[in-house]
Amino acid sequence: MRDKKVTNKTFVMTAVIGSLLIMTLVTVKTLRFSKQTVMATDKAVSAVSSFYLEAMADRRAKTITNLISNSYDQMEKAVDFIRDENIGSQEELREKIGKVKGLLGLKRFALVDEDDVVYTQYTTYTGRSRHPFLTDGQLNDRIISTVSLYGSSKQLFLAIPTPDLYIMGKHFKACFVQYDINDIVNLLAFDDNGRTYFALYSENGGNLSGTDLGPEIADRNLFDVLKDIVPDEVWAVHYDNFANETEGTLSFAFDDTYETLSYVPIEGTGWEMAVLIRESVIHEQFRDISDNNIENNRNLIIFTLVSAVTLAAVLLFMFHSLSRAKLEAEKENSNALRNMATTDSMTGVRNKHAYTENEALINGQIHSGELNKLAVIVCDVNGLKHVNDTKGHAAGDQLIKDACALLCEQFIHGAVFRIGGDEFVVLLQGKGYDKMDDVIAETNRMIEENIEKDRVVISIGYAVLEPGDKLLRDVFERADQMMYERKKELKAMGAMTRS
Repeated sequence: MRDKKVTNKTFVMTAVIGSLLIMTLVTVKTLRFSKQTVMATDKAVSAVSSFYLEAMADRRAKTITNLISNSYDQMEKAVDFIRDENIGSQEELREKIGKVKGLLGLKRFALVDEDDVVYTQYTTYTGRSRHPFLTDGQLNDRIISTVSLYGSSKQLFLAIPTPDLYIMGKHFKACFVQYDINDIVNLLAFDDNGRTYFALYSENGGNLSGTDLGPEIADRNLFDVLKDIVPDEVWAVHYDNFANETEGTLSFAFDDTYETLSYVPIEGTGWEMAVLIRESVIHEQFRDISDNNIENNRNLIIFTLVSAVTLAAVLLFMFHSLSRAKLEAEKENSNALRNMATTDSMTGVRNKHAYTENEALINGQIHSGELNKLAVIVCDVNGLKHVNDTKGHAAGDQLIKDACALLCEQFIHGAVFRIGGDEFVVLLQGKGYDKMDDVIAETNRMIEENIEKDRVVISIGYAVLEPGDKLLRDVFERADQMMYERKKELKAMGAMTRS
């Protein structure tokens, strides 16, 4: 009997001591794991912040690089076009300059003769005092320069020599295009509630874009601000990076706020694209996960007193549910922000910014050879100015919406973009590409019927990717030319035009 009591007592004591030991071990391990979680979170924040910013900066730098490269290609095409024209007067030259601007989408395109006289679509002027690249003597190669004009407005000039261009008996030695940097900034802008910032800088740290790089740096000279924030040796490294057109990443604290800055050079411009993110953007998201882990671990200690196995299962379920819900919420928030930036507010289809992003992606696919089926449909709404002038802008807006609805209904397998006031582009691949001929024929039949019914009329031109095409723009230009021919046909049928 005594032996049995001892055995029971031993069993109970063993169970109690074993339970206490297990709970102590779980508690110690949980507290230690919580501390490690905080340390791992801080490391992950630093790594992810740098990666996130480098990707953002690189993507925006490539957008500008593509703009410059496309502009040079278009200038060469413009010169070839003008060279082939038999131009006999300044008025005719201005007309051709205006025409080539419209066909190739060039902004502020101009020619320069041997006397440094600049010819634009609307005027002529002496360019030596206004354009520094004309004061450097012989122009032998492509030139990229940044100039401040008209007060504080900064301009990007892209110029190429034209050694064999003769017009009206004079040698024209160069042509150039001019972009307002504010227009370039608009292509790069994003909105995330003021937590991520970007700016364009010159090699000495001067702010070219006029955008704020966070509330502390704002639009001031980058290196003037960093001089008081980071050690001299760190400052010198990044100053040299700017001077040598090298990329880099810098983390620093300003008024107890931790920030990370990444920058990448924009080839050929002497510019650096910089993106800055405040600690709260990514750190708060990681900190939420970390805090949830810590709280769950505390709960684990309490519930282990009752049932370690049950508690572990509950915590795993809760953690999984919370993580999935947070991931879905972040995904929805990200999609909502992207949709706001890439959606046309009037029609609901994708806007010009979305088209520019798609154009860059497609240009990469064309270059790599992975894309072989692509059609571009260029559409222009007839009579919008007439409707605005006679019925008001509300009627004009409805005309645009009706035109968009017709295009979306017909090209259900295509991507519809509104790239201008009355201009739309449809990109067709896959099933949309295969059915293109039938859909376009049916759409044109409906449009011709609409002329007599006084309904929406759209001029449509289209072209497909050909082996010699290097850019989406090459296909677009053929489609755009066909659209203008179609507009003439519809006008002959009685359709209203812009005039």
